Amino acid sequence: MRLLHSETLEFHEFYDSSIPQYAILSHTWGDGEMSYQDMCQLQKVEAYRKRKGRGHAKIKNTAKLTRLYGYDYFWVDRCATDKNSSAELQEAINPMYRWYYESSRCFVFLEDVDAGPEGYIEEQLEACRWIGRG
Repeated sequence: MRLLHSETLEFHEFYDSSIPQYAILSHTWGDGEMSYQDMCQLQKVEAYRKRKGRGHAKIKNTAKLTRLYGYDYFWVDRCATDKNSSAELQEAINPMYRWYYESSRCFVFLEDVDAGPEGYIEEQLEACRWIGRG
């Protein structure tokens, strides 16, 4: 399992019994998502760390929440799996439900829900993409 470190945003590989406690992000994909290649570039080039955009902010906020809840590692499907490798993509799809189940904390990012007056969020949840995808 390839996890991101919440401080460095560097990938770390873990196998079976060596997998530490981790947080996981459940979300829907939107414009500007960080790919595996983007994350590899982020780790190599310091200037790339200043990247802006919704996808980058989603990763940085997940890292922040992961640290806040006391975990060192987190997993995000879009950027932890090399989608250019059909073998790796298939290997990631098969155990994905188990990875969600075994995570210590699951954060949900509802991109199309805004906080507002009381009762406002409930109305938005009915039309939320995240709710509808499952």
